[in-house]
Amino acid sequence: MKPPEKADNTRILQETPVPGPTSAEVWGSDAIAETLRRLDIPYLALNPGSSYRGLHDSLVNYLGNTRPQLLLCLHEENAVAIAHGYAKASERMMGAVVHSNVGLMHATMAVYNAWCDRVPMLLLGATGPVDAVKRRPWIDWIHSSRDQGALIRDYTKWDDQPSSIPAAQETLLRAVQIARTAPCGPTFVNLDVGLQEAKIGPAPAPPDAGRYQAPQALLPSPELVKQAAQLLSDAKNPVIMIGRVSRSEAGWRARMALTEKLNAKVLTDLKTAASFPTDHPLNLSAPGIFLLPKPLAALKDADVLLSLDWIDLGGTLRQAWGGDPISAKVIQVSLDQLSHRGWGMEYFGLSPMDHYLMCEPDTAVPLLLEAVKTRPGAPAYKPATYTPVAVSGNGPITIRQMADALNNALGAQQACLARLPLGWNGEYRHFRHPLDYLGFDGGGGVGSGPGLSVGMALALKDSGRLPVTVIGDGDFMMTSSAIWTAAHFKIPLLMVVANNRSFFNDEMHQERMAKERGRPVENKWIGQTISEPDIDLAAIARAQGAEGIGPVIAPTAIQPAIERGIEIVKAGGVCVVDIRVMPSYDSNMNVSQSAHKR
Repeated sequence: MKPPEKADNTRILQETPVPGPTSAEVWGSDAIAETLRRLDIPYLALNPGSSYRGLHDSLVNYLGNTRPQLLLCLHEENAVAIAHGYAKASERMMGAVVHSNVGLMHATMAVYNAWCDRVPMLLLGATGPVDAVKRRPWIDWIHSSRDQGALIRDYTKWDDQPSSIPAAQETLLRAVQIARTAPCGPTFVNLDVGLQEAKIGPAPAPPDAGRYQAPQALLPSPELVKQAAQLLSDAKNPVIMIGRVSRSEAGWRARMALTEKLNAKVLTDLKTAASFPTDHPLNLSAPGIFLLPKPLAALKDADVLLSLDWIDLGGTLRQAWGGDPISAKVIQVSLDQLSHRGWGMEYFGLSPMDHYLMCEPDTAVPLLLEAVKTRPGAPAYKPATYTPVAVSGNGPITIRQMADALNNALGAQQACLARLPLGWNGEYRHFRHPLDYLGFDGGGGVGSGPGLSVGMALALKDSGRLPVTVIGDGDFMMTSSAIWTAAHFKIPLLMVVANNRSFFNDEMHQERMAKERGRPVENKWIGQTISEPDIDLAAIARAQGAEGIGPVIAPTAIQPAIERGIEIVKAGGVCVVDIRVMPSYDSNMNVSQSAHKR
């Protein structure tokens, strides 16, 4: 088969509107659209609706569908997830638009993910008309809410419903400023239909957005830095726990330098993005969702712990120490304390903290690096050369075989893994760059993977990195319509589906329940398996304009299928590879601590 011709992957499809006549008439939504442009919002992912038809018209016919460009999505959850994935990969903000209360209700899970994952996002909604006299019979009534922002107020940083154009301009400035201020998160602006569709006469002067930027990073007090540095310098067995950090290469190098200067051991996590070389000799263990006994024991042996915004620090320490007092001195570097609310429990367990540096890790690490004393003996880091692994056998396919075949197919190519399935062992692939892997979705639900992956691929269009995601079939099926957005807008993406035809993590929960209650474990599959009929995932991809390969059922067929997918993506296409893996987890993974949610 002839490989597809190479395409220009640096730009997505631009839907160019037909030029209209010049008019002196200006509408409220025109001023709102111009403000969005001044705020440098590059894209708005949306599912359309009549509640923001005025804004939609302005974005197309007043701004010409550029800066921001509209990205049509087939579900609101995907629209928000795409904005989330874009921010994870680029650390820049884009927006999403949802239709009235019904669209916002569709989007709520994805908004919660963005909130938990601390990513910046501008979410636009609409309601009304607020003036009841102007509402159309039936539809405008059921699509209006008195306090629409209340639906997501407990997991957004701020929301507002402005009542005039000057107020709307100020609201957008504030919403973007707050969303971009660490700890970042989504903000919500709800626009009245009447405000959008009102004639406002001459166009108001657009705001100077450059004067309303997010503040610079907070600096910890010099005294706190000095105390923390002294504690680390005097430590006999320091451990650095690396959690939420930036995609900055400078930040990556600073973390490596601090670790090597202190000769400290390191822990990383699959819930967060790549933060430290996983094959570095100071790395205690391959990253995972939960810690295995060996790194837990090493953690308990530490006398000083430096947490760089580690997710659930308190829970992790209690897991290591059990009921014993936590003997190590704890240095916490995080701004997460500023995001706590009373509705959810995403603030996690309370941890003892002997020194609390209230700042972002990327701010603190260079200061600590300068202040700590060298502890000799740190081993040199030399990245290992990858040796292809033969994948053989007659099946069924294990996730390990799928991972080996993926690594073989990628070889030395720079790739970004947007997601990995729950059954992935951190030993399967090394991360040596902050864009090698982007972590989980924050909220731990199912259905975020496709949209997040498309957003990642959009952000990496001109990076030279191959956008790859590995997700489960349950995740894929919930929001597979994100594939259409990628195919339509020419956003190259390789999506590998580890298809075990089951919500297998919940099968394990049912097995545990059955054992505890003396009931048949053979029934664990009921209400869990996705089979009879098996779903043709490749056909779902082809139906939306992407290439679909599979189902792949033989171990020896995995690598050729992925290599073909890579060719398609390099030529500018979208490809889904359906790999039928056996429902199991690696025996080296700690799945006993699996959460109640999927």
